[in-house]
Amino acid sequence: MQHRRREVGLVEYEAVIGLEVHAELCTASKVFCGCATTFGAPPNNQVCPVCLGLPGALPALNRRALEYAIAAGLALNCQIASTCQFDRKQYYYPDLPKAYQITQYHQPLCTGGCLEIMTKQGLKRVGITRIHLEEEAGKTVHAGSTGITGAQYALIDYNRCGIPLIEIVSGPDLRFPEEAKLFLEKLRSILCYLGVSDGKMEEGSLRCDANVSVRPVGEQAMGKRAEIKNLNSFRAVQAALAYEIRRQMELAASGTPLAMEEARAWDEQSGMTVYMRPKEQPHEYRYYPDPDLMPVVISSAWVEEIGRTIPELPDAKYDRYTRQWGLASHDAWLIAAEQKLAAYFEAVVESFSGNPKTVSHWVLGEFSRLLNLEKTAIDAVKIRPRDFAVLLERLAAGTVSGNTAKTVLETMFYTGQDPDTIIREQGLAQISDVQQLQELVAAVLAAHPGPVADYRAGKAKAFDYLVGQVMKATRGRANPEVVRQILIAELVPAEKPAKQ
Repeated sequence: MQHRRREVGLVEYEAVIGLEVHAELCTASKVFCGCATTFGAPPNNQVCPVCLGLPGALPALNRRALEYAIAAGLALNCQIASTCQFDRKQYYYPDLPKAYQITQYHQPLCTGGCLEIMTKQGLKRVGITRIHLEEEAGKTVHAGSTGITGAQYALIDYNRCGIPLIEIVSGPDLRFPEEAKLFLEKLRSILCYLGVSDGKMEEGSLRCDANVSVRPVGEQAMGKRAEIKNLNSFRAVQAALAYEIRRQMELAASGTPLAMEEARAWDEQSGMTVYMRPKEQPHEYRYYPDPDLMPVVISSAWVEEIGRTIPELPDAKYDRYTRQWGLASHDAWLIAAEQKLAAYFEAVVESFSGNPKTVSHWVLGEFSRLLNLEKTAIDAVKIRPRDFAVLLERLAAGTVSGNTAKTVLETMFYTGQDPDTIIREQGLAQISDVQQLQELVAAVLAAHPGPVADYRAGKAKAFDYLVGQVMKATRGRANPEVVRQILIAELVPAEKPAKQ
């Protein structure tokens, strides 16, 4: 659904969207202490005096977390600060045991970046205002099935307190919910390629707060914003924004636009955003430099060293796939967007002597169908890339037909067997011997005089029926092209010699 240029009376409105994306970093320990960051541990089992904020406990910065944050900044075309500092952000929620969060406000680590997304209107550049490093809060578990707004009580798990987090703040450059979804998908792909975050939205390691307002088209001033908190799926981001934009436009139509900025929650069951509280303003957090952490000096040599560790990212892979291998744009992006799928695809291409387009067709087709059907991760796939390539070689050589190759691939997927063993043991090799097929065709023609007469009378569909009968008789093993050639020769009557 497009929301731009929605006419309200004689006024056309557009949405202005900015995202604040929170990505947990894949470090083994927390950002300011040595506690583990393992997901799913028993509640309150990975805590210590530092992450619980007990008196006298002092933080010590995790160097790897800082390196990961710098890598993210470089990948998103940011300027890396030569000096950054940590601040205390004051707020009073039960999931924050210190009653403040260690974050960066006055001197963030990364600024002034951008990310390009491909929209229906073409390529769009979205600004990255800043990326800063901070610590996670705890996790509040609400009891009951009615969500946060109807919970009977809440429990707190402090295991998550102190897990390193980067907050990536986009510019107010997005206009449609679909663009916000594309931005988030692209960002997740990049972070996973870097290895700095696993991007598992279902586990809360990637979350998004979406800020949205509406304004008359052509105006530069921003309207009052609503911030939709803690969206944890691409679908939720798009649906919540679509609802909120519609709500705000209806308020504008009634002459009662938002009077104050507010924080809202997304209620999945009702498909609505729900008012939570007024939106806090920066001065309310009373930021000030953390007295327990010194400013961090970042040398250009260190930044260059980190830059050399950045792998080929999705955009570069996409360019290589389309230019070097001739993949269709859509196919190239589907593969390039997922690092593990791209690595598997390239391993098959490396072992296959044919066209990479063939590999793309099979990876995005039958192989992806099996992955989705069984909800199997690439890491757990039993088919070795070399065996996948061998199957495609057998298909190209005519050893198996296309339908038989699908059957072989499915057996490989579930058993891990190599294709040659499956073909041999199940007798799946394609029959291309002309004499053998001529005998089979003759038997089919003799058994089906009706379709033979229909074809000779001009009913073309009868030909496909006869091909199908030959394929059925051979359990799909007959070479269909050879069968078609033999049938044409048998069904077209020979010309009678002219009378003398």
